[in-house]
Amino acid sequence: MTQQGVRWTADQVLALAPDDASRTAGSRLGSAGAWSRTGSSREGAVWGLCKGSGATPYRTVVDLADPSGPAFRCSCPSRKFPCKHALGLLLLWSGGQPVPPAEPPEWAGQWLTERRERLGREQAGEEEKAEGSAVDAAGGAADPEAARRRAERRAERIGAGATELEQRLADLLRSGLASAEQSGYGLWEETAARMVDAQAPGLAGRVRELGAIPGSGPGWPARLLEECALLHLLDRGWLRRAELPDGLAATVRGRVGLTGTADGPPVRDNWLVLAQYDTADAKLTTRRIWLYGTGSGRTALLLSYGPVGRSPELALPVGLALDAELSAYPDAGRQRAALVERHAPPEPTPVRPPGVTTVEAAARYGDALRDDPWLDSVPVTLDDVVPTPDGDSWQLADADGGTALPLTSSAASRPGLWRLVALSGGAPVKVFGECGHRGFTPLTAWPSGAGEAVPLC
Repeated sequence: MTQQGVRWTADQVLALAPDDASRTAGSRLGSAGAWSRTGSSREGAVWGLCKGSGATPYRTVVDLADPSGPAFRCSCPSRKFPCKHALGLLLLWSGGQPVPPAEPPEWAGQWLTERRERLGREQAGEEEKAEGSAVDAAGGAADPEAARRRAERRAERIGAGATELEQRLADLLRSGLASAEQSGYGLWEETAARMVDAQAPGLAGRVRELGAIPGSGPGWPARLLEECALLHLLDRGWLRRAELPDGLAATVRGRVGLTGTADGPPVRDNWLVLAQYDTADAKLTTRRIWLYGTGSGRTALLLSYGPVGRSPELALPVGLALDAELSAYPDAGRQRAALVERHAPPEPTPVRPPGVTTVEAAARYGDALRDDPWLDSVPVTLDDVVPTPDGDSWQLADADGGTALPLTSSAASRPGLWRLVALSGGAPVKVFGECGHRGFTPLTAWPSGAGEAVPLC
């Protein structure tokens, strides 16, 4: 937002919510009755006082003008980011409620001024750091030999861990898959800990996923065997990585946990925010943001992380476009990217990503498996599909009735499915999501004809 007249939609605001509870609570605060002394500036700030349970209202301010993304400040004790008050204030503003242009009050103006001064200092520091790195590189101050030795030592540890894991998989198959259900999860956790000691977090994560399969429902032995085979393939890929093509070798390194750096040439584009959603484990919250380059036609994935219980700070509203430069990581598909520089805040755009049929989507996933056999899914936009029931589940069928893709079990149980069904009303819609061996997970949809993007996650 660079001008006061450019406003987000309610769906774009709610896409920032860290969870469903915040989304619901924020929606309740999106009316004028909860707010007083609201105001906005042409520089892209919105503020107001929100009535709470105590005598003192909460002071809430949102800075939307910074290219690094929206920033939030609220005097409430919530640890969620953004809190329900920030969401409610943005909903009030996005709905055209009275948020008049004004000079910010002292408490809001002070935070905005300090924040922008700090960002200016950080930017200057980053530029100085980059200049210093260039000088070091030119002068040979770094020690490439020491870095090479560290990399070799870690590779040896990962190799030892992969060899040990191969033996444990062989023992499991020798004793029979039924023994996995009797052993309990402790055996898998102990094996995962050994992979962490070997500095192979990717192997550790896949081992923990194996531990959740035994006893998980009908057909679990077949699923366990399939995942064991993929883990065996990853082990062998690491142990014989010198014989692999460069792209596949980079993918193997990434899968075991050596992500490397984003070394691809920076690509500046107007990046449409296709979807944003969080997943969490016992230690970390991971945010996935899918982008589509409206000029380059490339699809990119941004990953950001936050401590358990708190969402990551990077937040981009679905349906807006961001003028930015991205650099790809070195894997075979080169879809994961790093945000190098933003040139303007996110703004509305009428552009939609091009779509394919359900048959083409399945073929795209099959093609991607040649470069990355461990790939769970690929990003795909489906054109002209209709959500239809399929027994106890749902599917997305081509409008011509030819073929369909089943929805994943997790997607079929999400509230977003009913938003998709309501948006369609039996008519074809455009849907972006992830297509893989478990089915299709819809993340965002667009109605036929004109209309804003509707987040489904």
